[in-house]
Amino acid sequence: MLAAMPDSAPSPLSAGGASPRTGGDACPGTLRLHRADDGALARVRIPGGVLSADQAEALLAAATRFGDGELHLTSRGNVQLRGLGTECGGELAALLTEAGLLPSAAHERARNIVASPLAGLDGSPSVGRWLSELDHLVCSSPAAATLSGRFLFALDDGRGDVDALGADVTLIAEGPSGAAALLRIGAADEVFRVPVADAPRAALLAAEEFLRAAGESGAWRVKDLPEDVRAKLVGSIGSAAAGPAVHRPRPRTATPPAPGLHGSAITADVPLGRLTPTQWRLLTDTARQYGGELRLTPWRGVVIPGPVPQPEAADALRTLSESGLITAPDSPWTGVGACIGHPGCAKSLSDVRAEAGAAVGPPGRLPVYWSGCERRCGHPHGEWIDVVVTPDGHRISHVRGERRDPPTTVRNNPERLAAAVAAARA
Repeated sequence: MLAAMPDSAPSPLSAGGASPRTGGDACPGTLRLHRADDGALARVRIPGGVLSADQAEALLAAATRFGDGELHLTSRGNVQLRGLGTECGGELAALLTEAGLLPSAAHERARNIVASPLAGLDGSPSVGRWLSELDHLVCSSPAAATLSGRFLFALDDGRGDVDALGADVTLIAEGPSGAAALLRIGAADEVFRVPVADAPRAALLAAEEFLRAAGESGAWRVKDLPEDVRAKLVGSIGSAAAGPAVHRPRPRTATPPAPGLHGSAITADVPLGRLTPTQWRLLTDTARQYGGELRLTPWRGVVIPGPVPQPEAADALRTLSESGLITAPDSPWTGVGACIGHPGCAKSLSDVRAEAGAAVGPPGRLPVYWSGCERRCGHPHGEWIDVVVTPDGHRISHVRGERRDPPTTVRNNPERLAAAVAAARA
């Protein structure tokens, strides 16, 4: 059983010693602000993307009081506040703590959990109990406090959407009712059956076992481990699991929920993940009217679980659309993403958000992501069109998982660039 996972030879991390990652992992949080060209940046972890309407209001209050007023969704369903004053950290932390968004100062950067945003809403199993229990377990574990801000848990309802995101530890509900649970470590093709009731604890123990395996290498994520160490890690967790290994390759492409109506739930995508105070307030008010919950998706969208009765759903979608949100799959903005770009980021070579907007055309088969530099912050997973600004121009390539087709470079010609991106997406 996973309860008996070996705990011999604890690493300095699990023993409470200094983490070798402390100096190198500059991943921002709410207590460690990141200095950007447009001011300080805070990243607020929202496990599973689940917010109450009151918590959403608190985030807007923080954005308007301390920052530029806008809220930025990330590729992990978290929220970034930008344009913050460098001295606001204490007041920001107090506000978020009061709202229940900062339950543990020691673990605030380790609460990286994505979850299937439609879980329990369209006939799929709910992962709500897993989410609340795993977050509690993470915040209660001294070892988990040393996880990198990049380490990721995923809770998949069986449809494969967040299983495709390449998390370090993934729980998958098996069967229509979620009567069984599968545990995946990194991108391994093998998963292990674990008791449903023990699944969150199994995920935490797998993360703690990763910390031991990382040892002095300082690896931040499972994929950073040397191949032999990674294989040994998967094997040790598998030997402690309750069931045999099951061959189930990870999906290579994540499929986000289409904007619009899903049963009695509403989904709206956010152009470039950037929400104005008016848009955020509208989403919050809509959620408060229908159940009081919002779910932020890893694809920079928002789900309002509802239930939203007919014909009120059509009116709600129309109002959200009029505010500039994406409420139908045929929107030109569907599948278009970009990093913050210039002038918000000093490393960016261009204002990629403006360029992405200028190149928007008919929806393409593939998503496209614009990056202002080679770091590609926030890029998607699976199959997508990669547009990267380089000193020689915009480099466009087709990414298929770990494979990348030969690129095309367009130099200083907006019309040719838009045409090249449209052709690549098609």
